[in-house]
Amino acid sequence: MSLLFLIPARGGSKRVPGKNIRELGGQPLISWTIDLAKRVGLSADVLVSTDDPDIASIATEAGAWVPWLRPQHLSTDTATSLEVALHALDFYESERGPVEAVVLLQPTSPFRQLSTVCEGLRLFRDLGERPVVGVSPAATHPAWCFRIQEGKLMPYADGKGLLQRSQDLPQVYEISGALYIISAMQLRAERTFFPHNAVPVVSDSDVENLDIDTEWDWLCAEKAVEAGLAKFGAS
Repeated sequence: MSLLFLIPARGGSKRVPGKNIRELGGQPLISWTIDLAKRVGLSADVLVSTDDPDIASIATEAGAWVPWLRPQHLSTDTATSLEVALHALDFYESERGPVEAVVLLQPTSPFRQLSTVCEGLRLFRDLGERPVVGVSPAATHPAWCFRIQEGKLMPYADGKGLLQRSQDLPQVYEISGALYIISAMQLRAERTFFPHNAVPVVSDSDVENLDIDTEWDWLCAEKAVEAGLAKFGAS
């Protein structure tokens, strides 16, 4: 199976400036994901799509392939992961030939486990190349969520869940952001990483599911490393 590991890494983070090359546990953040992709053990390229020369330099040093800088229209706050992935896929195939599937790994999930990625690849292969999405148990059940309407607090769902204990509610999941696998053909045809036939890879590890989006997330990541809960190069 020909795979492309794709790591999107924009340089313009506002909430955590420079986060993709900021050091976490003595390594640039993006290096955690590059290292993991290389340790999967498949003969697949690890492509970093970035608009930032500093990210490109560090990613190249870490062993990724960074053949170009992402165009400006794909480097804005409104550019989507789908657009970035399709652009990278088109470029890659024009240079190195067709691939069967794209494995998207966001660098903001540095603690994803090798076993999780390998399980996702196994599901993709064994289930006839159905798309795979990494998920985690939802932090807050939607039955316990509210919306504000005309100044009043309104249950987001039907309100019945508010009368139940949390352990009696059905389990719900949220996107972890750690892993997406989809065939190149289906990605182009359906233009989404969440088609109707997607299957989950579930992780219930709070450390693995950490998605760094704020300074608070960064602090949590640092504390996880300091406590020995996450280690660069660990499986």
